[in-house]
Amino acid sequence: MMNWQNGARSARRYSCDDCPLRPLEPFRPFAEEELEFVSTFKSGELNVDKGATVLVEGSHSPHLYTVLSGWGFRYKLLSDGRRQILNYVMPGDLIGLQAGLMEEMQHSVEALSPMLLCVFERDRLGTLFERHPGLAFDITWLASREEQMLDENLLSVGRRSAVERAAYLVAFLQSRAAGVGLVGARRKEIPLTQQHVADTLGLSLVHTNKTIRKLVLRGLLRWGGGGFEVIDLDGLLSLSRWEGLPKGPRPLV
Repeated sequence: MMNWQNGARSARRYSCDDCPLRPLEPFRPFAEEELEFVSTFKSGELNVDKGATVLVEGSHSPHLYTVLSGWGFRYKLLSDGRRQILNYVMPGDLIGLQAGLMEEMQHSVEALSPMLLCVFERDRLGTLFERHPGLAFDITWLASREEQMLDENLLSVGRRSAVERAAYLVAFLQSRAAGVGLVGARRKEIPLTQQHVADTLGLSLVHTNKTIRKLVLRGLLRWGGGGFEVIDLDGLLSLSRWEGLPKGPRPLV
C-alpha cells in the first residue's frame, strides 16, 4: 500500500503549464493536446520526506507518479533484509508503472532526499493509450530506457571491476543529475552514503570504502559527509569504459 501516512503529504504547487521541468534541455516539448490531457490526467502533487517509502514491493497502488524534484531509488529486499538498489529516481522519471500494468509493484521506491511528485490516476492510463499515441510512445520509451539502464548496471555487476563499477555509477549519476538541475553551480554533492553505493554495486561496505578511496586518490571525486562531488567526469568515463548518456531529447509525462 502507499505509505502516505508516513512522510508524505498532499500538495498542489504547479499547473502543467507552469511545470518547472518543461523548459529544461533534456525534455522534448509537449503538443498542445498532449499538455491538455496531462493536465486532466494529473490529480495533484505529493510531498515526500527523506527516507519515506513511496511505493512498496507487492503493493497495488492506484497512482502513477512523475518526479518533479528530489532524489529516490528503486530497490528489492531479500527475506533476511539484504538490499539491492536497482536504479536511482530523478526529476522527469515515471514511477509506479509496474503496478499500473502488472497489478502490483515488483520493487520498492524510497526517497533519498525530500521529493515532490506529480500524482496521476492509474485507471486513466487506458485512455492515454487509446487517444494519445504520442504520450503512449513516451511511456514505452521511458520503460525501454529503464531497461537500458538496468542492462548497463548488470554489465557493471557482472563484468566491471570494483573500481570500474564505482566509476560508472558516479559518472552515470552525475550525468543524469546535471541534466535535470540536481547538481550545478549551487548544489554539487550527490546525496549518497557509502551504504547506498555498496547496495548498488553488490560490494561489502568495507570493499566499497576502499574502492571509493581509490577514486578520491586519483582526483576523480571528493567524498564528504553529505555525499560525493565529481571532480573529473571525463576521467570517470574513461575508467568505467562507458560512453555516457545517449544524446537527444527525452519524454516527460
